[in-house]
Amino acid sequence: MIEFMEKWHGRTVFGASLLVALALLAGCTSTTVDEFRQGETGIASDEAVVILGRRQASDYETRSEFVQCVGDRMARGEGAINVVPEQEFVDAMFPWFEPRTAPLRTRDLEQLMAENVVAEKMSEFGIRYIVWLDGFTETTERGGSISCTIGPGGGGCFGFGTWEDDANFDARVWDVGSLTNVGTINTDATGQSYLPALVVPIPLIARVEANACSRLATQLKDFVNGS
Repeated sequence: MIEFMEKWHGRTVFGASLLVALALLAGCTSTTVDEFRQGETGIASDEAVVILGRRQASDYETRSEFVQCVGDRMARGEGAINVVPEQEFVDAMFPWFEPRTAPLRTRDLEQLMAENVVAEKMSEFGIRYIVWLDGFTETTERGGSISCTIGPGGGGCFGFGTWEDDANFDARVWDVGSLTNVGTINTDATGQSYLPALVVPIPLIARVEANACSRLATQLKDFVNGS
């Protein structure tokens, strides 16, 4: 009995140590941000930004949750910017900013601004910049295996799984005043997630999309403010 308890204690300590180590690894993500400026920027206190997700691709759509995340972070903290919610803007501008009709280039925006109703709505919102977000998070490099069993005395899962997540997003900034593209910012975040199973599977998820959102929002805020 004593020998059994010692073995169980040893396994418990090893399992706990493994979980702590994996939790630290899962908390580590690698994030890079690249900025390409094409024009001068700056924004007044009565002006605003609207952030829109690109949804023209056939194999993916930029998630509205990511768009909202970037907008929320830009709207708070030092150098906060007025951000018009995406859906509120799209609804007010119907049908010009629906996925099938949204402008793909600044010259398309120039044609739209020739419509009095569009120009008036832009003015009502105080839109100075339109930020187009385009990208997605992809899961790659899956490995490991987990098996679960159920018996008269109970059940459990044992094994180990791992995968890598890669979040890649581009932000193109259009100046509504000059009807030009003033810059592009790209963020790429990668991280490894783990799923150890010692009776009960415990997911340890790398927060790659959250990190991509945070870094992109910070860079966009500085960019729009002209920093």
